[in-house]
Amino acid sequence: MEAGIVGLPNVGKSTLFNALTSTQGAQAANYPFCTIEPNEGMVSVPDERLERITHFISPKKVIPAILKLVDIAGIVQGASEGQGLGNKFLSHIRQVDAILQVVRCFEDDDVTHVSGRVDPVADVDAIETELMLADLQTLENALPKAERSAKSGDKEAKLRVAAIQRCQQHLDSDQPLRKLDLPEAEAKEIASYGLMTAKPILYIANVDEGDLHGEGQLALAVKEYAKQVGAHVVPVCAKLEAELAELDEPDRTEMLQSVGLQEPALATVAREAYRTLGLQSFFTAGEKEVRAWTVPTGATAPQGAGVIHTDFEKGFIRCEVYTLPDLEELGSEKEIRNAGRMRTEGKGYVLQDGDICYFLV
Repeated sequence: MEAGIVGLPNVGKSTLFNALTSTQGAQAANYPFCTIEPNEGMVSVPDERLERITHFISPKKVIPAILKLVDIAGIVQGASEGQGLGNKFLSHIRQVDAILQVVRCFEDDDVTHVSGRVDPVADVDAIETELMLADLQTLENALPKAERSAKSGDKEAKLRVAAIQRCQQHLDSDQPLRKLDLPEAEAKEIASYGLMTAKPILYIANVDEGDLHGEGQLALAVKEYAKQVGAHVVPVCAKLEAELAELDEPDRTEMLQSVGLQEPALATVAREAYRTLGLQSFFTAGEKEVRAWTVPTGATAPQGAGVIHTDFEKGFIRCEVYTLPDLEELGSEKEIRNAGRMRTEGKGYVLQDGDICYFLV
């Protein structure tokens, strides 16, 4: 699964992406559409539980969970009608599983704003409107074909028509589709459309160096908006994060301390993006490696085994599971077994975030 970084031009998307993925190139030009083709990068998801596990199990290597990010070109008003990069950027957004929207929450006369003034809530509304209009267009184009198939008695097509019409009514009320609770069967029928306002969203408030915790008026406006729509906000100073990404560990720690941060804000972005995608981690732990594995929330033990190797899901017999608190209390897997805390779970077991697992196949 992957998340797409979107936003208006000149809000700091590419700066943020480069810092997140630690890819440093020539300084980006300060004009719209300096990102044309989407850039892709892999980001480690910081997880302090890995370090806690290694206090008791010393591995040769530690492997965190990985998140794929896509830096998508800036959106402008009228994009749904082909303005700017139009359909090109829309196709990129349709392919991702969640949206990370960077919102400008800083004043800087040297950085041009496409609308001429800094108004983060207006920026959020502008992008949401374009995505809703594009979704409406997608649904309008799909409806005639679905109706023709439905007339022939195709049951799936009838569900598709019902889903399309339900989505159209919802969008006509000026509400994004992520607020619509479609029946599962209907949602399945239109999943291939890549409807953008149905995707989960995380707002990233790009603040200046004087407002690292997002307590200024501009960032607070975004937080209030996000609260109303049930989304989360992470304040980030992309400029500072870009500088931190270029430093080695001792200098980075010193700089963080000097500005009153315990860790780079990008660590929070990665974790929140992971959560927004509906993902969680389970761990495997041994002398060879301690590793975080990624599964969707609600995944079963056989599905978790399949993430490690596809054959493991087919040959799954059972799973031995214990928790990090058990390991910290008892000190070793052997003592966990002796205390009767090592659980044996079958095919129906739903993995919990933070489970430490051993799969028997």
